[in-house]
Amino acid sequence: MSKNTKMVVGGVLVVAIATIGVLSASKRSNKATDVRMETIEKRDLVASVTASGQVRAQMKVDVAADITGRITRLAVKEGDNVKKGQLLLQIDPQEFDAALQRSEAQLANTKASAAQSAANLQQVTNSYRRSQDIRQSNPNLVSVEQLEQLKTAVDVNQALVEASRHNVEQAEAGVKDARVRLGKTTLYAEMAGRITRLVIEQGETAIQGTMNRDAATLLTISDMSTLETKVKVDETDVSRIKIADSAVVQLDAFPDTTFVGRVVKISNSSVRGATATASGDQAIDYEVTIRLINPPKETKPDFSATAKIITDTRRQVLAIPIIALTVRENEELLNADTTEMPGRTTPTKQVGKKDVEGVFVIGADNKVTFKPVKVGIAGEKYFEVLSGLSGTEKIVGGTYQAIRELKDGTLVRETPAPKVNVAKKAGSK
Repeated sequence: MSKNTKMVVGGVLVVAIATIGVLSASKRSNKATDVRMETIEKRDLVASVTASGQVRAQMKVDVAADITGRITRLAVKEGDNVKKGQLLLQIDPQEFDAALQRSEAQLANTKASAAQSAANLQQVTNSYRRSQDIRQSNPNLVSVEQLEQLKTAVDVNQALVEASRHNVEQAEAGVKDARVRLGKTTLYAEMAGRITRLVIEQGETAIQGTMNRDAATLLTISDMSTLETKVKVDETDVSRIKIADSAVVQLDAFPDTTFVGRVVKISNSSVRGATATASGDQAIDYEVTIRLINPPKETKPDFSATAKIITDTRRQVLAIPIIALTVRENEELLNADTTEMPGRTTPTKQVGKKDVEGVFVIGADNKVTFKPVKVGIAGEKYFEVLSGLSGTEKIVGGTYQAIRELKDGTLVRETPAPKVNVAKKAGSK
């Protein structure tokens, strides 16, 4: 083969390869991306914050013993409804009754000593006065030294009377203290309610709860007429919640029923002992108290609860699927905000990029265009549209993978509906 022939063949091959490449690229560029298409509609939106917690009574009393002793009588059992002032339990009173008797005997003894001291004082006082009278009538019969001795005896007995009076007061206080301790052997209900916890049995020893109140708690009385659930809300959501916000509460014990609640308290300080997130940061939570409205009578303390707190609502507003909202880099922006930087004498322009939120709008030719959108509240599946869309557009509503890869001018087509095996569906349970 001649040299010229080889050159012609080579040129033909180059042209053929180039043509094949162009056709392949054209074919690839004309391939449509499968997406879900959504028509923008007006919808009712509800913004909410979901958190979990446990049911508890608004008011409860932990009953603990102020003395140590064996329980000789237990008058209630767990689940009983009690009235205020009703007998709950009796601690063995023998030791404390004996202590009261000793205190009363001591009081009687000090009172007798006080009476004797008062009589002695009266006697030496009378003797001192008589001696004074005698010396005034005849100084030779009573000396000055004798009068001084009698005056000293009066002073000493006055001091003894005063000491006896204090001893009597001390003994009276001892009797009062012994009587109070004896009274603490009998425990009565401080409020009406239900016995929701009973941790002791008759015959066990009650421990004084001065040092460790939790360990000394014998039983708990709860007012079950007003129930609440305390939920932990993340710091990013708690600012959206207000007092009196309504809530929908789901109790695990009643899976087929929801209950209405109302926010009555939002803590001002974070919950201590916050757990660490996967990134290693501390998860900061705040406690929100929700009062349940008309809960069932079967509700018990510590039931698990999930509350959806309604923070905002919108009626018939333009809405886009949450999945449709994406982020793209905007065109390069000029930023001249550095004129007041230290050392700057003339304005300096910086070039940067800014991410914007928006959706892909589908044109008549099924090609998409990214359009910035400003959104408002978020419902369960949709965002409120504040600006950027008129309501007549058709947008890309999924999938996540497709939206991530879309660019202006991409050709799209609607994803075919999945085929359903009717026979299999009818036979499935």
